[in-house]
Amino acid sequence: MPPPLSATIIPLYDRHADAWHRRRSAHASLEEAWLTRFSAGLPDGAGVLDLGCGTGQPMVRWLAQRGFAITGVDSSAAMLAHARALQPAQEWVQGDMRTLALGRRFAGVLAWDSFFHLSHADQRAMFPVFAAHAAPGAMLMFTSGPSHGEAIGEFEGEPLFHASLALEAYRSLLDAHGFEVLDFVPEDPACGFHSVWLARCLG
Repeated sequence: MPPPLSATIIPLYDRHADAWHRRRSAHASLEEAWLTRFSAGLPDGAGVLDLGCGTGQPMVRWLAQRGFAITGVDSSAAMLAHARALQPAQEWVQGDMRTLALGRRFAGVLAWDSFFHLSHADQRAMFPVFAAHAAPGAMLMFTSGPSHGEAIGEFEGEPLFHASLALEAYRSLLDAHGFEVLDFVPEDPACGFHSVWLARCLG
């Protein structure tokens, strides 16, 4: 029996890291409005945890240029090789976000275009990870789908898995783990139709 598509994400990105790097713009034109809102809630020079950071483009680059200290986590060694070359001053950790336990808390936690590659069960299990790494008052921003379901995209001719919980499930999980929802925009047309959550840790 072949593995579920959710288990093929990291091998796919390892195989196609160079192609991803070529395609992914260094400039956060689409993401800038959301990054501005996210960073507005952070102290100057604060630490930000980027879960599923990939090559660090464009999110880490944008934040680093504004003086934030980034810890990027990704399971793909090939993606992290690009990240280290592009942003050697930042901290890069190869690891699985689902089992992450750094023993540190951050002023910001980001899971942009990464969290939605997880299965429904794994997404639910991520909220304790978010909470364990979020300092009191921390900003949390992640992308999901607009409603419950799965969607299969394509990258370099291979199927690319995405999933989303129901919006009510995300709200309930955020509340249960000590986060206040500041905003949610489904399929934001100003951001390439990303569905974006912005929340704050109340702990």
